[in-house]
Amino acid sequence: MNASSPSIGTWLSIGSPAIAELAALSGFQWVLLDLEHGCATDAAIPDQLRAMRGLPTEAIVRVGAPHPDLIARVLDWGAHGIMVPHVDTPEQAERIVQSTRYTPRGHRGVSRTVPSTGYGLRPASDPMPDPVIMAQIETIKGVRQAGEIAQIDGINVLFVGPADLQFDLTHGTESASAPGDFAHCLNMVVSAATASGKEAGILIRELGDLPFYLDLGFTRIAVDSDVAILRKAYQQTISQIPR
Repeated sequence: MNASSPSIGTWLSIGSPAIAELAALSGFQWVLLDLEHGCATDAAIPDQLRAMRGLPTEAIVRVGAPHPDLIARVLDWGAHGIMVPHVDTPEQAERIVQSTRYTPRGHRGVSRTVPSTGYGLRPASDPMPDPVIMAQIETIKGVRQAGEIAQIDGINVLFVGPADLQFDLTHGTESASAPGDFAHCLNMVVSAATASGKEAGILIRELGDLPFYLDLGFTRIAVDSDVAILRKAYQQTISQIPR
């Protein structure tokens, strides 16, 4: 994905292969399978990935923490990339990249009997594509170091976690010395990503906000989630039933 071209995705938290397949068939360019706050465990990921196999939609898995074993597992299962929450320093970003790369760049273990290698049917000489890595900027510290994080080779997207960042700006231990309000922090992240030729991403809840965030310079945007979309539809349905 070109850093100047918007890529629109959505958030999947329920863990359903049917929903993952439906989102992909509907035309989203990427989906986020959520292991941090999602409803299912990592055991639900392989079936969701299988449901999207052969479709052009990019499957990104958000791991709950930057554990190298979990990162390697979701990539072995066939995820196109990962999202990692609370990336605050370039040192953390470098360790994340190393977890996704084979020697000499990193320390990911090699297996030829996993879905990402066709269970051994893909020739060993075929190059393994580098996964997409989205580093979530969710704290004041992360905003301050966004420029250094973006410079790490292998980090593709600085992805703002709006709820966590706004919470940190209001309640965090460094809130009194924040570099600016939420809007200013967004601009800092976009500027940091752009300066390094990387993408800036964010999750939005209302489709009507999309032009605003595109104008700010965000190019990797997730629009709402499966849980929220169902909640709104259920509430709308109930509200229209005569009582």
